[in-house]
Amino acid sequence: MNRLALVTLSAILVLPGLVHCATQQVFQYLASPTVKLDDATFTGIFDGDTAQFLGIPFAKPPIGNLRFQVPQPVPPYEGSHTAVAYGPACPQMELIQVGILEIPPKLSTSEDCLTLNVFTPAVMLPGSKLPVVVFIFPGGFEIGSSQSVFGNITVSRSSQMHEPVIYVSMNYRLGAWGFLASEEVKQAGTGNLGLRDQRLALHWVQKYISSFGGDPAKVTIWGESAGAISVSLQMLAYDGDNEGLFRAAFMQSGSPIPVGDITNGQQYYDFLVDETGCKGSLDTLECLRGVPQETLQAAVDETPSMLSYQALVFAWMPRVDGIFLTDNFQRLVQQGKIANVPFITGNCDDEGTIFSMSSTNITTSEQFRGYLKTYWAGNATDEEIDGILLMYPQDPTTGSPFGTGTLNQLSPQFKRIAAFQGDFMFQAPRRFLLHERSGKQKIWTFLSKGLKAIPFLGAFHSSDFVDEMLGRPGNMLDHLIKFAAHLDPNLDLGSSIFWPEYTVESQDMLMFGEWILSPRTIIQDTYRKEPMEYLTNFTLAHPL
Repeated sequence: MNRLALVTLSAILVLPGLVHCATQQVFQYLASPTVKLDDATFTGIFDGDTAQFLGIPFAKPPIGNLRFQVPQPVPPYEGSHTAVAYGPACPQMELIQVGILEIPPKLSTSEDCLTLNVFTPAVMLPGSKLPVVVFIFPGGFEIGSSQSVFGNITVSRSSQMHEPVIYVSMNYRLGAWGFLASEEVKQAGTGNLGLRDQRLALHWVQKYISSFGGDPAKVTIWGESAGAISVSLQMLAYDGDNEGLFRAAFMQSGSPIPVGDITNGQQYYDFLVDETGCKGSLDTLECLRGVPQETLQAAVDETPSMLSYQALVFAWMPRVDGIFLTDNFQRLVQQGKIANVPFITGNCDDEGTIFSMSSTNITTSEQFRGYLKTYWAGNATDEEIDGILLMYPQDPTTGSPFGTGTLNQLSPQFKRIAAFQGDFMFQAPRRFLLHERSGKQKIWTFLSKGLKAIPFLGAFHSSDFVDEMLGRPGNMLDHLIKFAAHLDPNLDLGSSIFWPEYTVESQDMLMFGEWILSPRTIIQDTYRKEPMEYLTNFTLAHPL
């Protein structure tokens, strides 16, 4: 992987969820914000026009006997607490290191990591009941944390728009700690712990957010990448019963992904059992609970990551566990077992490019066929795989970065693999979700082509966040704030284009252009129609 790609990857993976912001510092003010929760007082900090309460525990520490267990709520709060620094991140996978460059950068981590953060406007009127945005961070279910610049940016921007909102972010368990998968895990009923951490945090919001001036009846869940996938799965949890935890959802580069039963992760569970000395134990899951953290960490770091050769065929990801998620995610959508709330879902144009950097040694169609058979479609027939090869040809003018002709051929199969991966895991699932829910709930969709000119990567996965970081009026963050406040993303700006709801009949989609100042336009969501339809049918028959 070349240096440019590595530096860009570092920015992509770190930017949304791992950036330390200045709120780590203790600012000197005449007074500090305080909030009373149960019989406790929490003291936060002011930063400009926001008040911040950081590192509040929402669950009992998942350590000791609670490792690999369903999260437990904290007992009622007591005493006095300072809430001026983020809690430690949950244990992370070590993805890659080249020279001094690490992805992700080292964070302070601990298994005792289930904390959340609340950002409010610095000035709150008595009796405020503001809309609440709950952000679920990205990172491929392998890396990330609740530390982010988006708390400050979102609350500050909402105040400028005279649509003030409250922002909440939470940690959730990652990798094997959050997504251990096997027959043993299925029998124990302890699957998808990372998603269940998120769920417990949403329950916390319902119980406590009014103390911060938030309205528990006006919660929007928002995520990017793994965070967006998580949002979609919170909509599918318990067969679509959202338990009144949220009234809207906003997904950037993530929809219900095509995965199967939790036992499909057995090989990775067995590997951990072997590597940690638990093989032969009468209860291997109980044995894993007692393994020293450094031993478990070393074993997890030997498993494939999202930047490994198999890329988006994640070792650690949400799967069908029979309790929290009862069936193939896309079949749950087909069955209508999804929370009936307004939602927005969209993609970047070139979702697959960054994940295809690790497979540039694939240079022929036969090697690509073998790659598909080994990692993506082990049970598929030769004819079915031939269909993928036909739909995603070697012709670089049809590959990703899309619309760049014969440019960006990092290797003979790179653009082909990037097109396939982006559609398989991001674009086709989004379109499937929209088609299935059209006419049944209020929905909008978008496509971002920003930063298309970046060599090899194009409008890469998460590139839409760059626009949000700039805080320019009319960007996606403005749409999110309006949506959270009014369940409609359309802006009041005179220059803003009207964003129609999506229907199967019109397939209207808001497109963000290739340059920062490019005008927004409305297009039809019909690009690559036949290949995506093929992938949808394929993944329904062959989930990962």
